[in-house]
Amino acid sequence: MKRIVTTLVVLGLTAGAAIAEVAPNDVAYADGAIAESLSGVAGNADRGREILTSKSLGNCVACHAADAYDDISFHGEIGPMLDGVGSRWEEAEVRGIVANAKMTFEGTIMPAFYKTNGYIRPGDAYTGKAAKGDLPPLLSAQQIEDVVAYLMTLKDE
Repeated sequence: MKRIVTTLVVLGLTAGAAIAEVAPNDVAYADGAIAESLSGVAGNADRGREILTSKSLGNCVACHAADAYDDISFHGEIGPMLDGVGSRWEEAEVRGIVANAKMTFEGTIMPAFYKTNGYIRPGDAYTGKAAKGDLPPLLSAQQIEDVVAYLMTLKDE
């Protein structure tokens, strides 16, 4: 009986750990990829499209174009086309790129959407008014998962 209860407790703790959100400073990258969900919840592709195309959230369209959202005006051409991204990359790789592209592409100008520290704050040299401490991430863990879910739908035909 004791063995059964212990097993159930361990299984319960393991299941609880699987759904815990990963804090930005605790993300484990493996060659730039993030194997596990950051939020513990599957992403919603429809919400991901909204985040990706929203100029006030992800604003991915400032740099990336795709036929899948050609209804959105004024998208940029600085970053690579996102058509077929779900065929070119594994989900873990896409999650890593969206969270912090510099972990995969060192010299990229793409911002880190799930990072809170390590920023250079030139405002201190000019105004002395740069923010102190960690900054909040640009997107939440669930928003990252939603964007990844949407990007994984962009497959080559």
